[in-house]
Amino acid sequence: QFRFVEFGGGLVQPGGSLRLSCAASAFALDWSAIGWFRQAPGKEREGVACNSKYGHTIYADSVKGRFTMSRDAAKKRVYLQMASLKTEDTGLYFCAARSVANCSGFQSSDYVTWGQGTQVTVSS
Repeated sequence: QFRFVEFGGGLVQPGGSLRLSCAASAFALDWSAIGWFRQAPGKEREGVACNSKYGHTIYADSVKGRFTMSRDAAKKRVYLQMASLKTEDTGLYFCAARSVANCSGFQSSDYVTWGQGTQVTVSS
């Protein structure tokens, strides 16, 4: 079974920017809603953004106006452009796919294919 692979994480100062990439399967990109999640140490996993097959994207309130999600089917990539980063954005970031085309909130159990994650640390 294809597993997503996230990369692009790193250490960045508050106020900085970072772009995460996720290598996804062609099937997922053609048919599925794909989301980004993050998990900080000692906290539950939380949804950050979800992009439907039809191009509609929803964002968590905590990242609205700062994060932008996109997908490129030709490159088999999903991206999360992060700007104005805050220390509270620190965490392990995952991409994941739903088994349906539309986004519907950020219930982790609705997502069936996950990557291993890439670490983002926002610190001065």
